[in-house]
Amino acid sequence: MDHIDTQPLSEEIKIPMPWGHVSGKWWGPKCKQPVIVIHGWQDNAGSFDTLIPLLPTDIAFLCLDLPGHGLSSHYPAGQFYYIFWDGLTVVRRIVEHFKWKNITIMGHSLGGAIGFLYAATFPDDIDKLISLDIISPAVREVQKIVNLTGESIDKFLKYEHLKPDSIPCYSYDEMIDLVFDAYRGSLTRTSSEILMKRGMSRARDGEEDRYHFSRDVRLKVPGLGFLSIDIVLEYASKITCEVLNIKGIPGMRFDRPEYYHLVLDKMRESASKLEFYEVEGTHHLHLNNPERICQYIIWCIRRTLVLSTPSPHYKDSATRQGCVIFPLFYILTARFDLWKW
Repeated sequence: MDHIDTQPLSEEIKIPMPWGHVSGKWWGPKCKQPVIVIHGWQDNAGSFDTLIPLLPTDIAFLCLDLPGHGLSSHYPAGQFYYIFWDGLTVVRRIVEHFKWKNITIMGHSLGGAIGFLYAATFPDDIDKLISLDIISPAVREVQKIVNLTGESIDKFLKYEHLKPDSIPCYSYDEMIDLVFDAYRGSLTRTSSEILMKRGMSRARDGEEDRYHFSRDVRLKVPGLGFLSIDIVLEYASKITCEVLNIKGIPGMRFDRPEYYHLVLDKMRESASKLEFYEVEGTHHLHLNNPERICQYIIWCIRRTLVLSTPSPHYKDSATRQGCVIFPLFYILTARFDLWKW
């Protein structure tokens, strides 16, 4: 599909945090409680720049930059990134900051894992969880978790000791090529450019066409804080909200792909409703091909939503740019798990 520049449709916000701020993109009415939208590891709020314009204009969405990502503040020197637990705490801080109730979370990859933890930890405070190509925090075998500890600490210290002038810089084209290659086919080149709108910064040396990544380099070390399958299943058993899970085919590669459905089945036992769809696409199908999944998300959000006064931009079509209704191929090949039979 041809993507357009969606930036003018959103507003930049900053949410104060003890170490600085969390940045975000607010789409839709400011007078309404938004769907909290969370990106994947080392991505940023721009990950949803092609999906949100296909969703209802009268619904607000707050796309976050997690700490150290995008335009958000980096952690202070000496502070490790425990990506799952940090995200859980940040979302709780934001919910309490705005005094929101009965929230909806939509997350891709790491963002979906954070939503999973929130739904399990605060089951009375969340109505819906929408997860894109993820089921839970990354599951690791106990032996692997133990063996990674020393390596993770040493890598973290190495990155922490890097001096600003030792961080590599690239031209714009080199940066996009680097990102496109690093994601190994998960991103199109266009999607890479979209992510880098807030994923890179101009170098401080004054050269016009020199950039470096805006994310904290210490994020490259996520090895502490992983979970074993028994812990993940226990968290899954606590989720009682409505769940929509969309898995890309082939999507992301997992060490133990059978765990995906094991956790899904455990969630089905307690969730008030669970829908599961498999849709052709890469791990970043929400960014590359948002028209393939937008209708599922609209169905989920609209199902029990009580709308306040519509925004002036509300249209009967109920989409920002007109969601492409699913081709018959995607309808027929999706896997449906509706309600708890």
